[in-house]
Amino acid sequence: MPDHAATPRPNPDGDTLAARIAVLANRLADRLAGAALGTPANEFLARIAAEQRALPPAPNPELARLVARLGLDSRDIDILVLAGLAEEHEGFASLFAQLHPRSDPYPTVALAAQLLTPDPNERPDLLRRLWGSPTIDHALVEVAGTGPFPTRDLRLGEALWPALHGIDAWPRELARSDDPIVTAGLEEWLASPDVAAACTAIRADAPVLVLVHADDPAVAIARALALVHAAARHPRRIDLSEKTASLAPLACVHALLRACVPTFTLTLDGPNRPALPVLRHPGAIVLAGRPDTPVTGARRTVLPLACTRLPAAALRRMWTHAAPSLAASADLLAARFPLEPAEAHALVASLPNLDLATVAASVRARGWSCGGAGIKVVQPSATWRDLVLPADHLHALRDAVDRVRLQPRVLDDWGFLAGRAGARGVRMLFCGPPGTGKTLSAEVLAHALATDLFIVDVSRVVSKWIGETEKNLSEAFDAAERSRAVLLFDEADALFGKRTEVADAHDRYANLETAYLLSRLERYEGLAILTSNLRQNIDAAFIRRMDFIVGFEAPGRDERAALWRCHIPADAPVAADVAWTELASLYPVVGGVIRNAALAAAYFAAADDAPISRAHLVRALRREYEKIGKAFPTSHAPPHSQGAPHRG
Repeated sequence: MPDHAATPRPNPDGDTLAARIAVLANRLADRLAGAALGTPANEFLARIAAEQRALPPAPNPELARLVARLGLDSRDIDILVLAGLAEEHEGFASLFAQLHPRSDPYPTVALAAQLLTPDPNERPDLLRRLWGSPTIDHALVEVAGTGPFPTRDLRLGEALWPALHGIDAWPRELARSDDPIVTAGLEEWLASPDVAAACTAIRADAPVLVLVHADDPAVAIARALALVHAAARHPRRIDLSEKTASLAPLACVHALLRACVPTFTLTLDGPNRPALPVLRHPGAIVLAGRPDTPVTGARRTVLPLACTRLPAAALRRMWTHAAPSLAASADLLAARFPLEPAEAHALVASLPNLDLATVAASVRARGWSCGGAGIKVVQPSATWRDLVLPADHLHALRDAVDRVRLQPRVLDDWGFLAGRAGARGVRMLFCGPPGTGKTLSAEVLAHALATDLFIVDVSRVVSKWIGETEKNLSEAFDAAERSRAVLLFDEADALFGKRTEVADAHDRYANLETAYLLSRLERYEGLAILTSNLRQNIDAAFIRRMDFIVGFEAPGRDERAALWRCHIPADAPVAADVAWTELASLYPVVGGVIRNAALAAAYFAAADDAPISRAHLVRALRREYEKIGKAFPTSHAPPHSQGAPHRG
């Protein structure tokens, strides 16, 4: 395996950076001997030349590495050093300003011709080099300005001069990060054939472009860094935007100076997204981004690597490594929180107290700030005790929880649905009249899974602008997947309704939105719940994709009595004339009405400074009947129940 950190072969002519500076200072002094710049300039040049020659011989591994990897010859190095002299000493900058036709503190092309081509016949070769050569092509030196070519400036790439001296300087506009690299849990991914082949190419520093892609760019960059690390190389993460993409060649040179592998993230959201312009780099390049990251025009072998989902065994190892104190709960953590290794380690490092509850709360918090404008986040408090449903409905809800909880065993250990997108998604449809417990059931499921409930606000998600609805829905799905939340589309008819015949452009785009929802729901890796008042309002294509369909009906008498007991807290004062079974028999209302009536009756009783009585409850029920537009059954008002127990 090549030792990329070792010092490459010596510079041409066997000299150092200091020797080159001394030679150029002497040549400049000779050229200025007859110029009217005064004695101080010549004295300065003589002093600089003497100081550089007096320096003890020391290798310049950074310069030697450039020479070896870019194939620079002696004249290329002279161009490079001349362009950097203004940054070596302010005296050089002052001299260049005096010699420059526009008083810029840089050497010109004409000055380079005078210093570097003592034979006039060599001048055309120098000019050709300044139009295109390794120093120009790799952004080491820029010929700047718009005047006649001989009057243009020679400028060294930003921060290259201190970097050539071993200083870790970096261009200001290029964001770079020193991320912790975590490989525990990625062993299977790194050992897969495509990834192993890319690892070998990176280790050999072959001229390849490795594209590590994932829907979440953070996942892609974490995998990319781990890949380079596994290849026994040093990654240097560099974040590029549409504004700074043109600086990629310069970033590659900086990485080359440090014997690093340039590892880019590319955030190009504009309409004309260019390909990564680093194609002349002599070694391996790693690019992390989304699957549609542009690489068009790459003059090198492109090795695409998908960030596949980690298997259960890998997630267990990852959590055991990240949180040794929670090793006994590694199976549960792997099932509920299948994070990326780098993400899990960062999460654990940020927690003051490490236990299951704090891990769950931290994962949930990840979704709160990125849920999008169309999501209402509910921290569930309702439990199974708050649900009053038929036994078969409760069994269906518990089965849905088990389907989420037992996925590592069934899908990973037993191999069901291997490789199928959305295999970990659980899709449910709750249909029934308003107030029958659909939203409450969703909250109970979220509580049972120790996660949050994300309620999609359809009015804020649906947009009249083409493409905006899909964008908003994508944000909702992505946020729920990141935080492992339960995603609820309440009153889903508007989004998941039946497709219509295409009569105009509005129908066509509405059907496109439905098609997008079908595809995204099928790929969703979490628990998604749709609620509707009428099952027949939902498009048949969605019905076929449901794992559970639970029909909510108006409660019977016994269920209504249980609902009354459920909605009156144990500590609330209840008068002796209240009999829940009588209220349940005479007022056939749904759970939502019972909840509202119970609360209203409590306020009536508090205003009277008395226990909650039958009269308070009947008064509250009368108002609820008025709200829903139904006649109140006054003719069936029950007689007072003498001695009826206040708990039914």
